[in-house]
Amino acid sequence: MKLKLGDHSNALNDHSRVMREQFGIRTTGEQYVIALAGNPNVGKSTVFNALTGLHQHTGNWPGKTVDNAQGNYSYRNKSFLLIDLPGTYSLLAHSVEEEIARNFICFGQPDATIVVIDATSLERNLNLALQVMEISSKVIICVNLIDEARKKKLSINFGELEKELGVPIVPTAARNGEGLSDLQKAVYSMVVEKKKTWPKQIPYSEEVEQAISALLPKVEALSLASIVNPKWLALRLLDSDVSFIETISRYAATQPQRTVASQRQGGEFTL
Repeated sequence: MKLKLGDHSNALNDHSRVMREQFGIRTTGEQYVIALAGNPNVGKSTVFNALTGLHQHTGNWPGKTVDNAQGNYSYRNKSFLLIDLPGTYSLLAHSVEEEIARNFICFGQPDATIVVIDATSLERNLNLALQVMEISSKVIICVNLIDEARKKKLSINFGELEKELGVPIVPTAARNGEGLSDLQKAVYSMVVEKKKTWPKQIPYSEEVEQAISALLPKVEALSLASIVNPKWLALRLLDSDVSFIETISRYAATQPQRTVASQRQGGEFTL
């Protein structure tokens, strides 16, 4: 197929502003936008409420009937806008909630994404975290409900977990306020002090990795490669998910176009 995508933009800040406005997000001045993601029932809303207090606004995501909760908090004289994404188990977009979460993390360009996981169910919850880490390097994992883990006599080596995943790990018990200052500090370090991370990437089968390698040079030439991890974008194109390709097209519609050819079968998509 052929993909038509915009040339590299010289105004990423303007592009970021447009993307956020399409999601109904409004920032003020030097405000940083932080996405809050997680499975249902991991205490994500408790983290959101504990950080933002009464400084919240709830509406709907544009064109959806799903709640869009936004809240402000300040830390070290910096302002942060926290976006509480719908609870979801995956970013493969089998539901409206998954579509919203995926699209905002991909195209809303948050300054960082906090993934809240349940300390009593790490294996199940890390699936979403690893998916987010494929999209962005600016990820912080909040291991919530550590009070419940203690009750169940579960021991977690957070230092080793951080070393293994390559992103900051912050243990919390949000309903008790435990660890929230550490979470704010981790966010500040990432978005203000520009702390670098090296998120763990899951290797695929040899056949898939070869297909990704063949597609990567073309993907990396696209303007969206400056917004979305090129390998993740290549994986989604290999999925031949036409609906997602059309989604990409909507977010790239304002950019100048050029054509990039792919060896895959199929038609022509304008992105």
